Amino acid sequence: MGGVCRNIRTLHNFEPPARSDEVQAAALQYVRKISGSAQPSQANAEAFARAVEAVAEATQRLLDELVTTAPPKDREVEAAKARERAALRYGTR
Repeated sequence: MGGVCRNIRTLHNFEPPARSDEVQAAALQYVRKISGSAQPSQANAEAFARAVEAVAEATQRLLDELVTTAPPKDREVEAAKARERAALRYGTR
């Protein structure tokens, strides 16, 4: 999957845990992708907003219930790895 889904990041097993704004942003990106619309029409705005809220709630519930024995990931280390992958994939500018 390309496009906006690239902006959805792994949120599980980080220290500190994912913030609610990160969960909300992932939910928004997901709903945008499946609806095919970055900005819903006025007629679809309420359905879009309800979907984002439902996905955010389900995502938070999932994150709260997941169990792992792996040590938590460090946000800064993971961000550096992502930058390195992007540089290799897209070249440095």
